[in-house]
Amino acid sequence: MLTGVVDEHRAGDEGADAAAPRHRPRRLTLPGCWGALLLGCVSFTPSLLPRGGVVQGLVWGITAVIGYGLGVLAAAIWRGFADRAAREPQRRSWRVFAVTAVLLVVAAVVLGQVWQAEIRRLVGAGPVDVGLLVAMPFVAAVVFVVLLAIGRGVRWVDHRLAGLLARRIGPRAAATLGWLLAAALVYLIVSGLLLNGLVEAANRAFSVHNATTAEDVSAPSSGLRSGGPGSFVAWGTLGREGRNFAALGPAVADIERLGGQPAVPPIRAYAGLGSAPDAEARAALAVRDLARAGGFARRHLLVVVTTGSGWVDPALADSFEYLTRGDSATVALQYSYLPSWLSYLVDQSKAREAGRALVDAVYGAWSTLPPETRPLLFFAGESLGSFGAEAGFSGEYDLANRADGVLFAGPPNFNPLFREFTDGRDPGSLEVQPIYRQGRIVRFAHDPGVPVPPIDRRWPGSRVLYMMNPSDPIVWWSPRLALHEPDWIAEPPDPNVLDSVVWIPFVTFWQVTADLPFAVDVPGGHGHNYVSRYVDGWTAILPPTGYRPDQLAALREVIG
Repeated sequence: MLTGVVDEHRAGDEGADAAAPRHRPRRLTLPGCWGALLLGCVSFTPSLLPRGGVVQGLVWGITAVIGYGLGVLAAAIWRGFADRAAREPQRRSWRVFAVTAVLLVVAAVVLGQVWQAEIRRLVGAGPVDVGLLVAMPFVAAVVFVVLLAIGRGVRWVDHRLAGLLARRIGPRAAATLGWLLAAALVYLIVSGLLLNGLVEAANRAFSVHNATTAEDVSAPSSGLRSGGPGSFVAWGTLGREGRNFAALGPAVADIERLGGQPAVPPIRAYAGLGSAPDAEARAALAVRDLARAGGFARRHLLVVVTTGSGWVDPALADSFEYLTRGDSATVALQYSYLPSWLSYLVDQSKAREAGRALVDAVYGAWSTLPPETRPLLFFAGESLGSFGAEAGFSGEYDLANRADGVLFAGPPNFNPLFREFTDGRDPGSLEVQPIYRQGRIVRFAHDPGVPVPPIDRRWPGSRVLYMMNPSDPIVWWSPRLALHEPDWIAEPPDPNVLDSVVWIPFVTFWQVTADLPFAVDVPGGHGHNYVSRYVDGWTAILPPTGYRPDQLAALREVIG
């Protein structure tokens, strides 16, 4: 009896081994190392923005791990076709690899720094930090080892699950089901525990920051601002960015001095996360405060959908107020504690909800006014704010029917209307400079200071302008970059983008991903920095402002 039981267990173990061989720590495989070397070296090719040593180390490590996995997979497929087991490589093979690796890595590092110097020159960035450059290979090694260990840990779980299942079901079914269960477990850990935990921790941390007030900011003394005397919105509920928005901005004297004509004090209305319980209630409160301050009696009304933390780019709002000589009102609200780049990843649904609520609330109140007394209605958003603002409109004609002008800066690649207009561009126009329906309503500009194409077509009626820097990774980043070459890379490069940029599967995706966190840390007109563009963007959208060229030049200096 005992022998039979032992034999039965041995048979089960043999079946388990057939389904998933016992996992043993192994050295690096030669095919995997070749894959890591080749893909790691091409990670030094240029992308849109300059990369420092630490960032390049991260990209190098990540792409090397991907290359290692692809090398192991290619070797397994080859052995499958050859119908043979893996063989231990000869020492000579390792020596050839080592010599080749040294030569290729040195060449890649040197070429990479040449390309980075050229990109820095194009965007006007400062010199590279040599100390961080020295740290680059160490960062890459740590990233490679950690990610490889995680991958092997997942494989170990797969083998263990397959071994347990093989005692109850067939070996092939056990191997397949074990892999599926391991993949599901990894997904649940990453998306459920890890990601949600990190987001929750970030929310707690940034909610503390949201409660603070900048040193040079105090509650407004004017009732024309939310948080001021008579406001329906308490100063303490505006959040840090809301308090900045409500308290700052150009004074009447500043506007008159630069514009050379009489001006009036601009109106600013805002609702923070603490002002009302949800997006719809915050939008309604902000509109009530806007009406209280007399915002609907001004000549120009601007609706701004903010980035995550409630930030309104001062260049966006200030330019609008200067050009309208203060005869304007601006309204915005907050929908998240998180900064823009983090909101971009995890708060898209909140941006959509807030944008739709604010657009509908303002338009609903505006549409009840007699047509002859309504202010000109404008909408704006930068980055994730443009995504939220788009949510309030269904398409090109809806934008034209409900707005006198729209200005979007640095739209994320996933913006539905942006993608609709770009993908549906006229034949012959480029993705980096699309022309949609001959530019009758919607147009795109790298530099709105020059005539916006198509320059041979009139631009009557409502104007919708997308400002998009050619080197802005937020405009071009997409998960599709991993496996699909986009048109913007295949097209002739813009002068602000290095002509050595090429698409490489997997590599380009991680390169542009690494550009995202540093997209604003470059001079204006490059990356995700649109400060220097807003004066010309609004000049292209607004009715004639009466500003002379020399006054516009002076305003650009003030704004940017």
